[in-house]
Amino acid sequence: MKDSIIKVALAAVLLIAAGCTHKADFVRVQDGHFIRNGQVYNYVGTNFWYGPILASEGRGGDIDRLEKELDTLKALGIDNLRVLVGGDGPDGVFSRVDPTLQPAPGVYNDTLLRGLDRFMVELGERDMQAVLYLNNSWEWSGGYGQYLEWATGEKTLIPLVDGYWPFMQQMRKFQTCQPAQELFYNHVRAIVGRTNSITGKPYKDDPAIFSWQIGNEPRCFSDDPVIRDGFIGWMTETARIIKELDPNHLLSTGNEGLMGCENDPELVERVNTVPGVDYMTIHIWPYNWGWAKADSLEQTLDAALAKTDEYVSQHAFVALRLGLPIVVEEFGFPRDGFSESRNAATTCRDRYYSHIFDMVRSKTLDGANFWGWSGFAQPVHSQWQPGDDYCGDPAQEGQGLNGVYITDSTIGIIKQSSY
Repeated sequence: MKDSIIKVALAAVLLIAAGCTHKADFVRVQDGHFIRNGQVYNYVGTNFWYGPILASEGRGGDIDRLEKELDTLKALGIDNLRVLVGGDGPDGVFSRVDPTLQPAPGVYNDTLLRGLDRFMVELGERDMQAVLYLNNSWEWSGGYGQYLEWATGEKTLIPLVDGYWPFMQQMRKFQTCQPAQELFYNHVRAIVGRTNSITGKPYKDDPAIFSWQIGNEPRCFSDDPVIRDGFIGWMTETARIIKELDPNHLLSTGNEGLMGCENDPELVERVNTVPGVDYMTIHIWPYNWGWAKADSLEQTLDAALAKTDEYVSQHAFVALRLGLPIVVEEFGFPRDGFSESRNAATTCRDRYYSHIFDMVRSKTLDGANFWGWSGFAQPVHSQWQPGDDYCGDPAQEGQGLNGVYITDSTIGIIKQSSY
């Protein structure tokens, strides 16, 4: 009798173990580097913000295209995708992702939620992983502005209409608006604490998640010490909630580095020492930051590369001192002639990508995600409109300017660098 009880108990333990995800499946940080499956892990990845929309069965969904895009990326050696969890606010707002996941506070588009679930399943089947970001300091997915509007009633400015400077002045209010932050914390709890409706597996147990990310380019938009303290306080509380709900996965901020910290090294340090942050992120945009010129991309490319080296070096020094891996998780370069045409050459971009990828190969960087993947998209309008294919360029950007299509010569650079 005793032996039978022991055998039944042992079988139950084995059954439970078989259904659990082994800790080795999750990426870890050790000695300042990523470790995956017991090995040091460096990667070349991409930004694929619209993946969960494609995975849905509703408006914007296209599962055939999703599978084709993921299979293509996998064949190129790309297994790390940086992805938007979903947009915030009502549909139909100019220059915003459409459809949105959270049209009202705590109210979700269930079709898109299931799309997010399906997206994670598709990644898992291909041994791919996602960096999932939950907020946005910019307008194109709602983010800061939408939470402020919900909390205060103040209409969110649209940069393409109202100008970027007024918009940024408005966005600084998020850092000290407790009601807006509380609405966001509720969203974090809903997503990070979610159980996949298809697999029945809690997100915290899914190795298809590489990391949770607080937001896309979170900025405080201010030199004011009170606003900066609010910014760090908000990130600290968000990190605490995420790690409490999910201690298995890595956590990142999504910050750009110095350019996202008012060029203040002290603020960069504070952002990357928020308790729970596992690795440093930086973004690099040579044209947006004035390092390259629209009318002379080729002539200004060498200067842009030199500026890039300097920017990476500044942050790599800090990452080394803090014992953190460092990832350029967003970088882009326009098509030749600053063209949006799908047929335009990408000679300058190819050189720029090669330069960044060489830093991954040399272990100067632990990873790099180019912006962004357009794949098989066939854009119809320069400014995205509902019904158009989703591209790497979000709704507020010229469609095709920075996105990488399957027909671009850049594909060869990516393939060469990801193996």
